[in-house]
Amino acid sequence: MSSLFISQRLGFRNWEDDDISLMAAINRDPEVMKYFPDVKTFIETEDFTRRMQRQYAEKGYCYFAVETLANRQLIGFIGLSEQTFKAEFTPCIDIGWRLAKSAWGKGYATEGAKRCLEYAFDNLRIPEVNAIAPSVNQASINVMAKIGMKKIMDFEHPLLLKNTGLKNCVLYRSVSS
Repeated sequence: MSSLFISQRLGFRNWEDDDISLMAAINRDPEVMKYFPDVKTFIETEDFTRRMQRQYAEKGYCYFAVETLANRQLIGFIGLSEQTFKAEFTPCIDIGWRLAKSAWGKGYATEGAKRCLEYAFDNLRIPEVNAIAPSVNQASINVMAKIGMKKIMDFEHPLLLKNTGLKNCVLYRSVSS
């Protein structure tokens, strides 16, 4: 499948069935999932992939499958999704990313998130995009700051209240100019 849009080194596209096992391996990695309540099973990854395919068909965006342009290797996801959990700022459009450990430290998250923000504002005409991360996830918070997002608030994530290490989160936001 060809890319919907690209950045300097990355291609962004909808999900294919062949992506499920590769994404499942990423989701099973305890280091990748350090700031989530648990690793994901194959079935959970398949459900996620199907949900993203439906969301893209309905809304024109999702947490996109992201691959390197150099070799078309799937390295995870970067993109946009609607968040509807109960909070003062929801429903909202969220930007998020999850990359294979082999893709860490190369600037892919920052490059991809910046490009997805541009796509949200310029192509989809979304007026504002939020980003959420546990307060302990400094790597993601650094990406949020690098792409120009501004911290809005600290909050307790209602879906993580039973997880004392992850429930304290930050909300960042970027607004279309």
